[in-house]
This record gives sequence, structure tokens and C-alpha cells, in this order.
Amino acid sequence: MSEIQVTLPDGSVRQAPPGTTPLDIARQISPRLADAAIVAKVDGNLYDLNRPLEADGALQILTSKDPDALYVYRHSTAHLCAAAVLELFPETKLGIGPPIENGFYYDFDRPTPFTPEDLAKIEAKMEEIQGRNLTFERKLIAKSEGLKKYEAMDEPMKVELITERADDIFSEYTLGPDFIDFCRGPHVTDTSKLKAFKLLSIAGAYWKGDEKNKQLQRIYGTAWFTKKEQDEYLARLEEAKKRDHRKIGQDLDLFSIQELAGPGLIFFHPKGGIIRKQLEDWMRDAYLKRGYSLVYTPHVMRHDLWKTSGHANFYSQNMFTPMELDDAEYQLKPMNCPGHILIYRAGQKSYRDLPVRLGELGTVYRYERSGTMHGLLRVRGFTQDDAHIFCTPDQIEDEIVNCLDFAADTLRTFGFSDYKAEISTWDGGASGKYDGGAHDWELAEGALRKACDRLGIKAAVIPDEAAFYGPKIDIKLVDAIGRLWQLSTVQFDSFLPRRFELEYIAEDGKKHRPLMVHRALFGSVERFFGILVEHYAGAFPVWLAPVQAAVLPITDKQTGYAQHVAETLRQAGVRVHLDDRSEKVNLKIRDAQLQKVPYMLVIGGREAEAGQVAVRHRKRADLGAIPLAEFVATIQAEIAAKTSD
Repeated sequence: MSEIQVTLPDGSVRQAPPGTTPLDIARQISPRLADAAIVAKVDGNLYDLNRPLEADGALQILTSKDPDALYVYRHSTAHLCAAAVLELFPETKLGIGPPIENGFYYDFDRPTPFTPEDLAKIEAKMEEIQGRNLTFERKLIAKSEGLKKYEAMDEPMKVELITERADDIFSEYTLGPDFIDFCRGPHVTDTSKLKAFKLLSIAGAYWKGDEKNKQLQRIYGTAWFTKKEQDEYLARLEEAKKRDHRKIGQDLDLFSIQELAGPGLIFFHPKGGIIRKQLEDWMRDAYLKRGYSLVYTPHVMRHDLWKTSGHANFYSQNMFTPMELDDAEYQLKPMNCPGHILIYRAGQKSYRDLPVRLGELGTVYRYERSGTMHGLLRVRGFTQDDAHIFCTPDQIEDEIVNCLDFAADTLRTFGFSDYKAEISTWDGGASGKYDGGAHDWELAEGALRKACDRLGIKAAVIPDEAAFYGPKIDIKLVDAIGRLWQLSTVQFDSFLPRRFELEYIAEDGKKHRPLMVHRALFGSVERFFGILVEHYAGAFPVWLAPVQAAVLPITDKQTGYAQHVAETLRQAGVRVHLDDRSEKVNLKIRDAQLQKVPYMLVIGGREAEAGQVAVRHRKRADLGAIPLAEFVATIQAEIAAKTSD
């Protein structure tokens, strides 16, 4: 039989007999490469290192330097977890176990709930199995035979998956003599490759993510190439727990979710309300400075409007059930855009009127499944800083540039110095799931790319991730502990203007269709609020802090002067709290510190006599005594500058 040609990344070609494995090629190149190899890529597809090569192809050997290798590594660790569970609890039935960002999970059906003690036992069993150096072996089996096999094994979820997803001949993977799983793979060669892993938590999860299906138990874990990487990740995880906005929100009395009202609906308490006011005031002021008009649209509108917009067809699974009223069905709005379109359409527009920029902090309602909601980050009712820009084709690039500049200004103002940008594009029309033709998409994607180039923004291109109506730019901020958060989005749309038959009179006197830009910079006020809480760990910069200064008299004798200090600050526009309890001042300082108040003004006899305040900062401790007027001027300047502390 003639030899096959294997093309390496450097362009060189090696001859090899059919049946040669990627690992064989790696050994020929270098023993060190073979030892470091995790998985292979053949003609762009991931391959087991021990899988025979049967035809000519391009080959890459992936090591721990490649993100795809970490994906495979974590997938293999998920199988290791499942094998450990079955050894310890053989009555368990297997669901699915994919790799995810930072780790993996595996879903199990077991009559008895897993406990934290079980988690420790499973992890210990994983380490034991890992030490056996068991091989991950790929086997092929006919679908009809496989179904009988997994039915005999009493694995109903695997039978269901094979029925739905398997080809006539499908792959399964063994791990030693006792574990087998229906899986497309690939995997590492053997368990000795799995150096660092840890099980993290147990959660409930519906089979296939559908609440109508059986609830399973999901075990989450993490896996890394080295113990050092894992320890660093676990340290970040601990820091993230300390910054959890749900706990801090409760400790600082910022917001709550009330069981009687329902999940995913946020109640902002007085302190949270103050912070939210700062966010919204800043955004509305910025709208006006940048040439936007403020509008307000109803929370509920006729269902027919959402049929015209296409949401009733494309987005219905995320919308609340329509309400039957006396004249029609009405719908809680999931988006603000149709309302803004109706405002644009209310009067005839000339090219001289364009661009029309309409901005609203509009509350929308989306049906999130009960298991998916998470504090302020994923809710059912939220307020978007939503704006829609109607413009001519000649104006579109400038408008996108202005939106991106606005987004960068927003991040800087609220203390974020680092962010990443992504352009989501279509699939060239291959799937038929995108609206419009090649010309529309070329114009739209070109405008986004040129806007990024003009601002010097290096945006990664993410193919086939656009909205159905047009491409978009997503801005992902990097917080204080290095986490990425999806935030601002700028979306191009020629779809809705067509559905609503929007027009403007151009210079030629004829009617033309405007283009439309959707943009939200906070994303939603609730989500942005939660991100801010975690970024600052609740210690907000002075301009955002709900209480900017606490006045703390040492004894009751200083209460009168303390009241004067508090009122002076209040009149100067400072949010102040007077703690005139008959308690020791150290306790008052501790309480103010726990509430993360930026400034504590300690008032003793000397301060009262001299008209001063002894300033203590939550991070920089004692700053000394200064005249009251000097402190007022200092904190006013800090508030006005919106410094990020």
C-alpha cells in the first residue's frame, strides 16, 4: 500500500505508512514533543494522538501552549470524574460531561443526593484512578449494536443521546477495563497526563437544560496542566467569592430579591438606590452632551407590534406570555427598539434631520428560566441604557465611531482601564439564518471594522455569532481581578427599518430607508451595578459611595458640633451619616469600615474647639486633623473629578 503524505505546520512533508499515529510522527520529530503532546489536529479537526492516520493530511501536534489542548484535557478529566463516581456509586446513571471555561462538569442521575463528603471521596478516587495510568481508548461501534449495548448497561440517557445524535457508526471511549462512554472525543492518551484537578461544587441541572425533564446532579470541577496554574485559579476563585455581589449587596443593604414578589426581580434599597441614581444621572447627562434625545416608552404594548418587529417569531421563548385585554393581546416589552422606531416614524424625516439619536433608560422584561437567574447578573426585569440611531449610509461609520468612543468613556469613568473588543460576523449566508444579502453584510461589517481601525481598537473577529439582523461589536471589560465581563454592544441593523418601512427624504427628493444602530453601554443597569460591586468589592469610589462620609463624635459632649459638621457636609452636597450612638468610637469606626464608608470624621474635644475634623480613610487610615472647610473642599473636588479611589 502506498504511503500517505503528512504536511507539518512548517510546510515540510513526511511520508508514513497508513495506520501511523500522530504520536508516532511526534516521536520522529522529537522525544520532547512526544512527551509534551496532548492531542493532534488533522486537517483542522481534533484527533486522538493514538488514532491511525489513513489518508494525506495536514498535522499539528498540540501541547499545553494550545487552548484546544486544554479543552481536550478538561474533557478527559470529566471522564475521569465519571469513572470515579461509578466505582464509588455503581447505581448512578450517566448524563453528559463537557469541558467548560476553567474546568468541566458531569451530570449524574442518582437517587441519593451527593454530599460535600461524597465530593471529597470522588476526588480521592479520581487521584487513585489517575495513578493507575489507564488508557483512553477510542472504539467504533454500529449504532444498532450500540443501542442494544447501552440498553443492557441500563444507561437510558446514553441511549437517548445515541438515538438522537449518533451516526450509523459512532465512537465510544473506554478508560481502563471497567468504564465506557458514548463520546466523540478526542481525549488524552492516558490518565498520567492529567496532573492537576479539583472538584468544586454540586448543583442541580435539568436533563438537556429543559425544566420539563428530570433533574440531575451536576458535579463541577476544574483542571489545569500544572498545580501552580490550578492554585492560582483557586486563589482567584476565593477572591471572587469575597467579591460576590449577592453577599456584599446584603452586607451593605444595597438590594434584595423578595420571594413573595418572585425570582429575578430586583428591589433596590435606599443605599443601592443612591448608587443607581449616580449611574443613571451620569448616563442621561452624557446622552445630552453627545446629541441624543431622551425618550420614554411604555412597558407594555400590543402583541401585534412584536409580530411586526419579528420578536414574536424570533424571540418568543424569551418573552412573557401575552396578556388578553378587552381590545387586544398586550405584551410586556423585552426590548426598547420597537418603541423608539414608532417615535421615529411619528413624523416625516428629512436627510437634514439625520442622524436621529434616541436614548432611554428603559425597563424590559424577559422570561429567564428559574434555574438560570443569578443575582443582578441575570434577571427577569432590568433597565437598559438603550439607544437607537437612525442615519444615512454615509453617516453610519461616524456613528459607530461615536458609539465606541462613548463606550470607552463609560468604562474609564467607572474605573475600568482594560477591555477587549469582538466583532461578530455572519456565515456568508450558508445557513440561511441571517437576514439580508451579501451587499448589506459587507457594508455593515466594513463599517464596524473601519470604526475600530479609526480608534485603534484591535477587535477579534468571531464568525457566525452576529445577530440575525446584522453584525455587532461587543466590548468586554476586565475587572480588578482579571475577569472578563460582557458589557457594551453596538449592533448594525437594516432589518427593522425594512420591517417597519422607515423612510427619510434624501437630497434627491426621493424616499430612502435609513440604517439603524442599536447600542447599550451599561448593558443593563442591574448587571453593571453587580459588576461594579464585584470590581470594587463594595468599596465604591467616593462619587458613587452611598455614604461618602461618616461623622463620629467620641462622646455625647461633641454631638452638637458633630451635627454642625454633618449639616455643613449635607449642604455642600455630600452624602453623610451622623453616628451619634452612645458607643465607643472604635466600635463606630469598625462599623463604618465594615460599611466601606470612604471617609470617617472623628470628632473629639480638640476638634470641636478648633473647628476641625480628624480624618480617617477606609484604606489609608488616619490622615490627621484639618479644618472642616478644607475637608469640604477636598471631598467636593474628589466627587467632581469622579476619581476611582
